[in-house]
Amino acid sequence: MSDILWTSEAAAAATGGRVPTPWQATSVSIDTRTLEPGALFVALKDVRDGHDFVAQALEKGAAAALVSRIPESVPEDAPLLIVEDVLKGLEALGAAARARTKAKVVGITGSVGKTSTKEMLRAILSPQGKTHAAEKSYNNHWGVPLTLARMPADAVYAVIEIGMNHPGEIAPLAKLADLDAAMITIVAPAHLEAFESVEGIAREKASILDGLRPGGPAILNADIETAPILFEAARAAGADVIGFGEKGIDAELLGVVQQGGQTMVKARITSPNGASHPVMFKLQSLGRHFAMNGLGALAVASAIGADLAIAAHDLGLWLPFEGRGARETITLDPVEEAAFDLIDDSYNANPASVGAALDMLALTEPKGRRIAILGDMLELGAGEAALHAALADHPGMAGVAQVHCVGPRSRALWEALPADRQGKWCEDSSEMAAKIHECVAPGDIVLVKGSLGIRLARVVDAIRKLGQSEPGK
Repeated sequence: MSDILWTSEAAAAATGGRVPTPWQATSVSIDTRTLEPGALFVALKDVRDGHDFVAQALEKGAAAALVSRIPESVPEDAPLLIVEDVLKGLEALGAAARARTKAKVVGITGSVGKTSTKEMLRAILSPQGKTHAAEKSYNNHWGVPLTLARMPADAVYAVIEIGMNHPGEIAPLAKLADLDAAMITIVAPAHLEAFESVEGIAREKASILDGLRPGGPAILNADIETAPILFEAARAAGADVIGFGEKGIDAELLGVVQQGGQTMVKARITSPNGASHPVMFKLQSLGRHFAMNGLGALAVASAIGADLAIAAHDLGLWLPFEGRGARETITLDPVEEAAFDLIDDSYNANPASVGAALDMLALTEPKGRRIAILGDMLELGAGEAALHAALADHPGMAGVAQVHCVGPRSRALWEALPADRQGKWCEDSSEMAAKIHECVAPGDIVLVKGSLGIRLARVVDAIRKLGQSEPGK
């Protein structure tokens, strides 16, 4: 039997809620489609009201449900935790879970690379102690408290991803997580629709330091233009400032070699006791941005007391996953050995992450062509057309044979491309998915990249259906 995560008594004490019938839960769920028996179902209100699914959750074996009212189809003596507000109840559970654990809790934010770095930290910390992190990109106003509420009391490490769309969102989540360490991966033009400038984004990212315990390490990207804003905020917060990158003093990137689908990195990291350590690590993926994220992750691990040498070795076991740069081979004809490679980076996009993806594509060595399928970058504000068009001049575009574009904003990029590189332009992902068989050929390497709202996962699915998929090398 799984360990008990929450008892009704502990949950009621944390939330001030009422419990009609005692219960014990082994996990916390917000979705009846993935709910496992024994879970506490949280009836959040989002696109749908979670109260409409409480009966279904209990039928599927939920141990209890966190609700603000008893749904009509549910008996009054059902196993429930009744609170005034479900989201506030979830936040209270998260705070209580954080308070009862001795885990070193790391918070990560940034315009690009939050999820990849979270997964790197999971890979390097898990062998050194029980490590808790969300299985998905749960980084918003309900995702952070959900991740905390799911944290086992005996966790040794926890990695919390914290995101934002508007000003004022990061600090409350960081305070809720009560961070032992904080990391900022990068600051780039993203969500400019809600901010006046990249400097404004930097200040919002820096607000993660509001949740950092006094004297805790702040691991900051030293190479970006807005680094002075981050470093000033960290010093004002009384943090132990650790800069990483080529300009990093405490975690210095000394060299990056990319070949054969791998990235080899040479670095130097100063440990908490002041000793300087040469570090070599290898990533099973191309990408200088991954090298930077890996360096930052190792700096975090060292700062919270993990063994640096073991962490550097285990970083080589990390691989990008679906929608975040994962590479796979699509076999069209096994007899003729006809195949092409797919790089699925379809989960999200902004100018910095698209540029990094194009740089990664440029380093590949296809038998055929390099193909990019690029979707709209959302929430960029008034300058969105210029930011899309500017991608046509990105250095990584030089080796791309054809660029297919998806979405009304990407029309500006398509029109800015030289005629010989203009592929198809489609209004939406469904149209591109229907035409995808015309866009790829054996020997190609195909990058798919765009904001989540453009739904390029449809295009990725259509590409996979052209043949048989297997993990790439």
